[in-house]
Amino acid sequence: MPAQPQPIQVLFVCTGNICRSPMAEAVFRHMVSAAGLSDRIQADSAGTGAWHIGEQPHRGTRAVLQAHGIVYTHQARQVAASDFTQFDYLVALDRSHLDDLRSLAGRSHASLKLLMN
Repeated sequence: MPAQPQPIQVLFVCTGNICRSPMAEAVFRHMVSAAGLSDRIQADSAGTGAWHIGEQPHRGTRAVLQAHGIVYTHQARQVAASDFTQFDYLVALDRSHLDDLRSLAGRSHASLKLLMN
C-alpha cells in the first residue's frame, strides 16, 4: 500500500489572532470537513502581534461561528519562525499582514498569499 501523502498545511494570519484569522480558519476547516478532506488539508491561524496570545477568539467571532453551526476552539498565538517551514501556505488577511509575513519570512521559500487576491 502506498504511503499516504502529508496533509496540506494552511495558516491564516491577521493582527491579533482573535477576529479575522480565527474566523477564516474555522470556516475553512468547516468547508474542508464538509468536502471530506480533513485528512488531506489542515489549518491553523496566528497573529502578527503578541498582545492577545492565549486569548480565545473575540465574542463577535464566536457568535458568528456559532450562528452558522461551526464549532471552534482556539487560543490566540503569534506567528513563529517555524511556521514558515511547517505550513505550505501562509494566507495573510490584508496587505499589511502580507508585508509583515514577507519581513518575517527572511530567506524562507514559504508560499505567502493574500486572501481574496
